[in-house]
Amino acid sequence: MRRFLGVRRSRPIVVLAAALLAATALPLGGASADLQSDITGQVRQFLDIGRTAVGRADCGPGSRPESGLQGDVPAADRSSGRSTQGYSCNMSMVGGFAGRGGGITSTTFDHCSYTGSLFPGNLLGPAQGVQVLDVSDPARPTLTATLTEPAMLAGTWESLKVNKQRKLLVGTGVPVGEGAGYLSVYDISDCAHPRLLNPGPGSDLAMPLPITTHEGGFSPDGRTYWSSGIAPGFVSAVDLTDPANPHVVWQGLTGIEAHGFGVSADGNRLYLSALGGFTVLDIGAVQRRDPNPQVAHLGRVFWTDGWATQHSIPVTYDGKPYLFTADEGGSGGVKLVDISDDTRPEVVNKIKLEINLPEHQDSLMASAMGGSVFSYDPHYCAADRPNDPTALACGWESSGIRVFDVRDPFHVREIAYFNPPARTGRNLELWNSPHALASLIGPPAMEGFSAARAMLEGKFDPGQALSPRSGMLAFGDVSTDWCFAPPEWHGNQLWTTCNDNGFLVVQLDDEVYSPPADQQSIVGS
Repeated sequence: MRRFLGVRRSRPIVVLAAALLAATALPLGGASADLQSDITGQVRQFLDIGRTAVGRADCGPGSRPESGLQGDVPAADRSSGRSTQGYSCNMSMVGGFAGRGGGITSTTFDHCSYTGSLFPGNLLGPAQGVQVLDVSDPARPTLTATLTEPAMLAGTWESLKVNKQRKLLVGTGVPVGEGAGYLSVYDISDCAHPRLLNPGPGSDLAMPLPITTHEGGFSPDGRTYWSSGIAPGFVSAVDLTDPANPHVVWQGLTGIEAHGFGVSADGNRLYLSALGGFTVLDIGAVQRRDPNPQVAHLGRVFWTDGWATQHSIPVTYDGKPYLFTADEGGSGGVKLVDISDDTRPEVVNKIKLEINLPEHQDSLMASAMGGSVFSYDPHYCAADRPNDPTALACGWESSGIRVFDVRDPFHVREIAYFNPPARTGRNLELWNSPHALASLIGPPAMEGFSAARAMLEGKFDPGQALSPRSGMLAFGDVSTDWCFAPPEWHGNQLWTTCNDNGFLVVQLDDEVYSPPADQQSIVGS
């Protein structure tokens, strides 16, 4: 199943315009394999895997555990105000910086964190654009700078990423769901005071790059930043060999949709999320900087247990390659995927909480109504090292920050969680929070497919789905937070942001986690 994609660097703006026009008639998977092949050969259910939840954490002293199903914030807790106290198990808060909300994703480097921006709320201030936080004292993070280039003011969505090897920070401009043209590169050698490296292409309003963007991330060596525009599946490789002169070295349509991704350690494979599943792309020619590089589809897999696949983390166990792949909708959880054969990825395990199981989709509907379109799904995760990881931490939307023991990836158990206090009723204060903005819509729309599957399996009780919140079809109350950003490992601390509470430093109890000597937080891009 191999089909080559690619365009020459010449006249990239013309190519981009033509690609966008052509995309209106593009069939599903039309850039890689014929539609019939995709339907008959690549949609694989794996429904016999992941039918149970991971083991619950055994909460120690000082915990404030959940009151119901694992991962759930029950309707009663939302209505009574109990959710404003938060929930914790073997994990405690060290410090934070709420500001006006945390954007969609954040990233960290050394003793600093960078808070994503959401357009247009971030323009209201007081700190516009991307906020730079000095976390030298984790109990008292301080604002040291704001980044206000066009890409930073336009909203960074899921594009704000760091490459530690080259000490670079990159973000792209994404006003609403998809953006085009603007990308800024910063030197973060002094992490609290980033220095813009490309005042021209990508940062100057009159010098946009020919890219579309919703998400982005680096190849491991930091020479390439991959920008994916969600619909159509248009992907661009931006050369950052000279960070002052970012330029596109490859572009192509990869399918009907392109979301987040992971990149292999050698930079030769891109695991590109799309719909429910992902495509394996051979990007070795781009990595080598071949003249007129071609990118080949090697294999792909789609599923219906979960959708809006977000990103993948390449890891190895005993030298064998796997991915941890998160679905941000449809209660699909985090999948462990065997990628030993590039042409035929295999889902071999799933990490789900109790609230994600088919038999609890009715309870999910009862509690999540009024909380807006996202509810209890993973969004971004981070492993504590790429080879034989010992723990995986995930921002699990309304379930908060969840931490799993993954030393044996086939027998995963939860060891800790921290669900921050809900900021109920404070929507108008949270100008930079996607949750506050999205709360205009009440129902958990991202769970429509999983609820329908539960009904077809006879596991959905309409009576159980009813609660005092059932009529909250609009103007939700943010009675939980949304934790979208990757919780990044800093010893036994996790640094992350949640939409309403902003930047958070949380610490795992020594009894449940000991950092490996070679700890290296990895999100895949």
